[in-house]
Amino acid sequence: MRFRRTERFATAYRSLSANVQRKVDKALRLLAADPRHPSLRLKKIEGADRIWEARVDRSHRLTLEIAEGCCLLRNVGKHDETLERP
Repeated sequence: MRFRRTERFATAYRSLSANVQRKVDKALRLLAADPRHPSLRLKKIEGADRIWEARVDRSHRLTLEIAEGCCLLRNVGKHDETLERP
């Protein structure tokens, strides 16, 4: 799976601590290898047609769109803040 990122994702990623960035990197590796990996808990966001959320750790999430073998990374950060604006 190929990844593209929005500018918002890139900005949010840079604002994360190095430790959380490593966890995001790991989540993206898992997503590329197997989107159904249990630790990702990948699921559609209610009320958003094409937007999905994946778990980075207990308190961080990333949001994405999947289309035609490409994954558009939309946002990443604290759980509530990220899901407020997926």
